[in-house]
Amino acid sequence: MFTDLDSSLAGLFSFGLGLIYIPILLAIARALGLYAVVKECEAQVFTLFGKVIGTLDEPGLRFPLVYFGPKALLLPFFGKRYRVSTALRQHYLRDQMVNSEEGTPMGVGIWYEMRVSDPVAYLFSNANPEGSLQANVASAAVSTLSNLEMDKMLEDRHQLSRRVRAEVSPLSERWGYQLGSVYIRKVAFTDRQMVDNITEKVVKRLVQVTSAMKQDGENRVGLIKSQTAYKVSQQMAEAAATRPAIVGDALNAIAREDSEVLDAVMTVMETEQLLASKAEVEVLPREANMLVQLGAPL
Repeated sequence: MFTDLDSSLAGLFSFGLGLIYIPILLAIARALGLYAVVKECEAQVFTLFGKVIGTLDEPGLRFPLVYFGPKALLLPFFGKRYRVSTALRQHYLRDQMVNSEEGTPMGVGIWYEMRVSDPVAYLFSNANPEGSLQANVASAAVSTLSNLEMDKMLEDRHQLSRRVRAEVSPLSERWGYQLGSVYIRKVAFTDRQMVDNITEKVVKRLVQVTSAMKQDGENRVGLIKSQTAYKVSQQMAEAAATRPAIVGDALNAIAREDSEVLDAVMTVMETEQLLASKAEVEVLPREANMLVQLGAPL
């Protein structure tokens, strides 16, 4: 029974010592350069006596002895390790001043992305590669957009962005950068008075266009009305022209059938004409003996 207890205590003691000493041993091994942990989107550059002996850029647990040989044992004492992020990065440059062909000052916003493709060149080819790349993108954009016509500057931004990227890419590759997308996102006026003048002109132009559209609509409506009135009057004239012939044919047909009916119809038509004319009619009885002298002087 005591033997089992002693073995259990010994096991617990060994486990406790392992928890204490294993991290210490791993830290000593890491400090001596026996192994290195490379993270995602990271590169580690090793130098010995001021010279680059190699780069580890595959993520995971790596052993410098396997890659660099016995020289790796001297790294903790006579060498140095540089950690370089190879993740994709984005930058936006605001209000880069350019002048159009008309002499108008414009503010340009440029968005671009880049990543480190050569860690060694990134570390040792340029003292400030990020600042140099930013300055080159800005200068290339200014030189590409300056003295262009305003409409091209506003409309052809995709092609202009490709020209900027093609101009900056060779320099960025020499500095260890791989330049990704470059895009001119914003072209704006910087002179407030000019913006107000352009706004006023646009408003006036909109008023003119609106008035022209309204006048054109009224003209079209008037033309349609006049054409409709002309067609209606033409049809009415044709109807009025054919009415006497139709009435005459009907009266002739009545006369052939019955003359008394024709007399009655003529009497009714004469009466309708008198009523329509609103003339004064004097009616005399048949038995009245009156002498009417026509044409006699009074």
